Amino acid sequence: MRQSKRMRHLTSEAAKVGVVELPAAVAALKSFEAGLPKTIKPCKFDQTVALSVRLGVDPRQADQIVRGSIVLPHGIGKAKRVLVFAQGDNVAIAQQAGAEFVGGKELADKIKEGWVDFDVAIATPDMMGVVGPLGRVLGPRGLMPSPRAGTVTADVAGAVKEYRAGKVEFRVDAGGNVHCVVGKISFTEQQLVENTEALLKYVRSLKPSTSKGQYIRNVVLAATMSPAVSVVAI
Repeated sequence: MRQSKRMRHLTSEAAKVGVVELPAAVAALKSFEAGLPKTIKPCKFDQTVALSVRLGVDPRQADQIVRGSIVLPHGIGKAKRVLVFAQGDNVAIAQQAGAEFVGGKELADKIKEGWVDFDVAIATPDMMGVVGPLGRVLGPRGLMPSPRAGTVTADVAGAVKEYRAGKVEFRVDAGGNVHCVVGKISFTEQQLVENTEALLKYVRSLKPSTSKGQYIRNVVLAATMSPAVSVVAI
């Protein structure tokens, strides 16, 4: 696929940056738009910035699956649309905490028909009988409630508030890579650095005991409409 004039220019700029420490990588990423020639139109929306980390793990082994969730220091610049499977008193609790959608079987039936207009699904433990059959729909989209991710919980209010504040989830893919949003290009350099450092520190803490050799092998930072900048892996 042929690259646009814009992407060819930015790819050339990224190549000049090389592999750098995190603060320099963030500075370079933010400079790309400002340094565009007048003949190239700048991006008209606030790009999402994401971190990608290649890990020295074998995702085929159950004891080397790396996954987790974290509330970043400065959020991600977007309030997530939260759906909660709950009943009884937890319905009002979820609504008061800010959940956009709260219910039980009626929501499950709607999802079975193809509706997935939300960013995160939370469920109380007593609702898993209703939620369980939705695995085929929600699982591939990364939306299936999970105790390990903190989305199956009795603390409905706490979970809703965390996700609306910008809590993010990640899971290693089949190639041993972790991808996760760390903010918006409009964030200050310090905010992006602190968010990324917090995520990297957490990923390091999740190193499986069975993982051998170098754990973090490659780190890159990229925005929606820009090439990646390589970060020194530590």
